[in-house]
Amino acid sequence: MGIYDRDYYREERPRWSFPTPRSVTTTLILVTAVIYMVDWSLGWKLSTEYLAVSVGTLTRPQLWWQFLTYGFVHFHQPGHIILNMITLWFFGPPIEEQYGKKEFLRLYLVFLVVSALVWALIGKFIEGALEGERVIGASGAVTGIVILFVLNFPQARVALFFVLPVPAWVLGILLVAGDVWGAMGREDLSRIAYTIHLSGAAFALLYHQLRWNLGRLVPGRIPWRSFRRRPHLRLHLPKDEDEKLNDEVDRILQKISLQGEASLTRRERRTLQSASRRFQQKRHATEDSDR
Repeated sequence: MGIYDRDYYREERPRWSFPTPRSVTTTLILVTAVIYMVDWSLGWKLSTEYLAVSVGTLTRPQLWWQFLTYGFVHFHQPGHIILNMITLWFFGPPIEEQYGKKEFLRLYLVFLVVSALVWALIGKFIEGALEGERVIGASGAVTGIVILFVLNFPQARVALFFVLPVPAWVLGILLVAGDVWGAMGREDLSRIAYTIHLSGAAFALLYHQLRWNLGRLVPGRIPWRSFRRRPHLRLHLPKDEDEKLNDEVDRILQKISLQGEASLTRRERRTLQSASRRFQQKRHATEDSDR
C-alpha cells in the first residue's frame, strides 16, 4: 500500500454500493430474515411472547435482553420486515463504509437498545401505558442509520418513494417531521411507537454532532494482545525513514478500513498529513527533474 493521499479520503459523496456477502449489513439482514422465518414456523411465538420488549420489561432485570432482541422480530405482515430491510439494504453500506464494520455493528445494536429504552420510559412514566404494551421491529435502528446518512451526506441524491430524486437532507426533514406529526396527532397508545423512530434519530444526531466513537466509550477494554506469548529475543533491523513511514501509514489505513476514519487518534492523523506532504514533495521533485 502506498503513501496516503489525503484528497482520496475527503470525498463528500457516499460510495453507493450493494452490501457484499461479508458485510455487516448483509449479516444483519440475513439474521433478521432467518428469525422471521423461524418465528413464522413457531406460530409467531417469538414476536408475541419471548423476544418482544414491553413496558413491563423496565422493572424486570431478568428480561432486559429484550431491549435488544425485539429489533430482530417483526409483525406477521411481511410489509413490516420488507420495508425495514430494504431501507437498511440501501443506506447501510455507505454508513458501514464511513465508520467501519465494527463501529457500524455497535451503532446498530445501540440504536435498538436506546430506542426501546426511551419508548418504555415514555410509555411507563409519561403515557401511562399498560405493562403489557409491546413493541417489535428494527425501525429505531434503521431510522438512526438513515439519519446518520443524511448528516454525513446531506447533498446526496436519493429517490423519494423510489421515484422523486431529492437531496438527502429533504428526506431527513420529511422523515423526522412525519414521526413528530404521528406522535402528536394520535390519541391512542399506538403513537408510542413513533418514539422508537424519534429516539433513533435523536441518538444519531448526538453521535454525529459530538463525534462519538462507541468503541472508545467502552470502559476497561481488555488488551488481548498483551496475553499473547512473546519471544524472548527480538531482532531489530534498521529501517529507512520512508520505509518506517510507509509501514505506519499501511497500519493506519488498515485501521480506517476496519474501524472507520473516526477511530483515528490525533497522532495518527498527523502521521497521515506528514506522509501526504512528503508524497507531494517527492512528486514535485520528480517533475522538476524531468524538465
